[in-house]
Amino acid sequence: MACEKCNTAKGTQDIKDFLKKKPDVLKRIQAQVKAPLKDAAAVNATRWALFERLKAIGLPVECGSGGLTKYNRTLRELPKEHWIDACCVGTSTPAHLIIKAVKPLLVKATGHGRRKMCVTDRYGFPKQHKERKGSYLGYRTGDVVKAVTPKGTLQGRIAIRYRPSFRLGKTDIHPKYMRRLHRVDGYEYTKEGSA
Repeated sequence: MACEKCNTAKGTQDIKDFLKKKPDVLKRIQAQVKAPLKDAAAVNATRWALFERLKAIGLPVECGSGGLTKYNRTLRELPKEHWIDACCVGTSTPAHLIIKAVKPLLVKATGHGRRKMCVTDRYGFPKQHKERKGSYLGYRTGDVVKAVTPKGTLQGRIAIRYRPSFRLGKTDIHPKYMRRLHRVDGYEYTKEGSA
C-alpha cells in the first residue's frame, strides 16, 4: 500500500528499483507483503454472508468490483471522486449520471463526548467532577442553534453550562435568544466545498 504521491512517483517501476536507495524501507514493505491476509479474509467472508442474508429477505442487492466501478466511471467520463464511485458501483449504474452542481453531504463521526466523570490535571489527578446530566433547559453540548440577539445573529454549535448562559463560538448566549436547528447525534455534517 502506498500514498497517492508515492504511488504516482513509483509509476510502473518495480518496487526494488524504486526503493534501491532506501533499503530499510524496502525491507519493511517486503515484510508487510508476506504478512498473512487473515483480516482481509474475515472481511470478505462477512461481506458474502451479509450479501446472502440481504438476498434471502428479498432486498434488491447486487455485487460489484473495483474494476466494474472504474469501467462505469470511465465509460461515463466522470472524475475520480469517492461519492461518484458510489454512484458507479454495479451493473445497475444508470447510462447518464447528472452530477453538475451536486455537492455531496460529508458525514464525520464525532462521538458523544468523553466518558470521564472527572476532569484531571496534567498529572492525572482529579481536579473537577463533571455533572451527570447531559442536557440543560432541553439543550445539549453540540446542538446546532441559531441565536437572534439584539447585537446580531449567530449560528453554530453550543457548549452548555448549568446556568442560563451557553457558549456559542466565543460568545455567551442566553437560551431565550436561541432556536435549535439540529440536535447533536454524534456526527458532523458539511457540504463539500463549504467551510
